Amino acid sequence: MGKPAAVVWDRSFLGYDLGGDHPLNPVRLDLTVRLATALGVLDGVDLRVPEPASEEEIELVHMPGYLSAVQAAPTAGWDVGHGLGTPDNPVFERMHEASALVVGGSLVAARAIASGEVDRAVNIAGGLHHAMPDSAAGFCVYNDCAVAIEWLLRSGVERIAYVDVDVHHGDGVQTAFWDDPRVLTVSLHQHPMSLWPGTGWADEVGGAGAEGSAVNVPLPAGTRDGSWMRAFHATVPSLLRAFRPQVLVTQCGVDTHKEDPLADLSLSVDGHRAIYQAFRDLVNEHGYKWLALGGGGYELLRVVPRSWTHLLATVLDRDVDPNRPLPADWVAHATRIAPEWPLPASMTDGCDAGYQPWGGDAEEPVDKAIRETRRAVFPLHGLDPDDPRD
Repeated sequence: MGKPAAVVWDRSFLGYDLGGDHPLNPVRLDLTVRLATALGVLDGVDLRVPEPASEEEIELVHMPGYLSAVQAAPTAGWDVGHGLGTPDNPVFERMHEASALVVGGSLVAARAIASGEVDRAVNIAGGLHHAMPDSAAGFCVYNDCAVAIEWLLRSGVERIAYVDVDVHHGDGVQTAFWDDPRVLTVSLHQHPMSLWPGTGWADEVGGAGAEGSAVNVPLPAGTRDGSWMRAFHATVPSLLRAFRPQVLVTQCGVDTHKEDPLADLSLSVDGHRAIYQAFRDLVNEHGYKWLALGGGGYELLRVVPRSWTHLLATVLDRDVDPNRPLPADWVAHATRIAPEWPLPASMTDGCDAGYQPWGGDAEEPVDKAIRETRRAVFPLHGLDPDDPRD
């Protein structure tokens, strides 16, 4: 990698706090940065401090009336609607300010790429992919992914691929660009029959004039590392080669992990590391710029800090040996937070993330998803859905 990567981080991100026992606890971000720092991943890295996105920037994707509702909600004293004030999206103090800061963080990363200053940038506080133009959804108030993509388009980028590996369907980003052939949205997620939000079927392929711009790979519950990687490699590289994006935006949610309390895929930290390295291989092979964002992940101590430390290390080309022990000072800090919570010993789950490439066959449960997705969208990109060489 020629240019240094940009890492966006400031403790002010911890203000995006939905409170109480809400699953999206910002401690996961703090623990990630502490772990990456303790392992030397961030040595010498000039962390970019986010600035809140302006109303005009947020309105690249969101309706003005929705912004007004978010701004008024903490003091409104009545049902403000727009998906706010629900168990998933509770109202909290300075909600607009905290949410605008997350968007601003992803815009700082996008600007660094658009200016040519860097070829890669990462904002682990980003990835809030469920927010819709006029409503909050799935713990997400503003959709930083979609705002960053729309900002890049308006800054002269002609083609952007968005690949979402969160366990939940990337519905908000798909909705934002449903009719836009300049943006390819790809989501690999647990099957909508068995997980919220119930969208992301293989036949969701984009709006009129943009058919093929939406790609969905709905995976059966229980999918493990090897099967997940089999599905990824059977769909994503071919589509990216056909689409030829200039920028690759990845939403790197880690709620696909087998220990995540909110979903039912069975990946490991080693699988997550393999995903990030697969992204990097594609970036290196094709010369894409790379904007990496965070996302879901609700095993706050055992999973998120390790997985996203591997993400930061991969973006920075500072790979961490999976067998590296967790630093004693980090373990002591995490133990003070949750004394009864057993912590892993190292940066690995001891799993093999190797996979058997798809060969047109149907031997594994995941192969049904592969065939359905390829048959739905590959012909729209001039690819043969039944030829594993495509």
